[in-house]
Amino acid sequence: MISYLKGIVAGVQNNGGNRHILTLEVNGIGYDLQVPARLAQQLPNSGGEVQIFTHYQVREEIPLLYGFGSPGERDLFRHLLSVSGIGAAGAIALLDTLELPDLVQAIIGANTQLLIQAPGVGKKTAERICLELKTKLIEWRKSAGFFVATGGPAPGILDEVQMTLLALGYTANEVSHALHVVSEDIGLSKDAYVEDWIKQAIAHLSSEYSQQL
Repeated sequence: MISYLKGIVAGVQNNGGNRHILTLEVNGIGYDLQVPARLAQQLPNSGGEVQIFTHYQVREEIPLLYGFGSPGERDLFRHLLSVSGIGAAGAIALLDTLELPDLVQAIIGANTQLLIQAPGVGKKTAERICLELKTKLIEWRKSAGFFVATGGPAPGILDEVQMTLLALGYTANEVSHALHVVSEDIGLSKDAYVEDWIKQAIAHLSSEYSQQL
């Protein structure tokens, strides 16, 4: 099995939808790997050297290589594939929708509202992911070298806060990050009013947007 490849970026193509193909030259051989859009955007220009962690799969007798920026992403991809009804496209969509720690936290916390933001992932599929992976990921996150953040609104108000922010057009990743910042950096209480969480999150997101202009 190929654990990782280290080589030169020969090119990155978008083959439609969420299919990003990285061509990696290793010792004179070009490997085509399907990678998440998030990784495709972070890759250096052609000629840059990178290390890509891989998953090898044979589907309908066709060998496929999937590439990831870290062992953690690759391993979580494999966990997601073990869930009934989740294929490679769905697993990659989830990895593209949320940062790795936030995705793990959403699964462990049974936060289906965030999971269904991934293209092609419906409520029943999100519930199945949480049911089948929660216990596995609680153990896996320890060996993976990171811990899920505990900050954010109390469970009783979390859904309402997230639904409001998502309805305003923010992405799942932006919402998750904003709530973490409001909890850890600003120190807003878990039991604060829904309106306070929303107000502080929007203030943070607006500030982030202004800095990017």
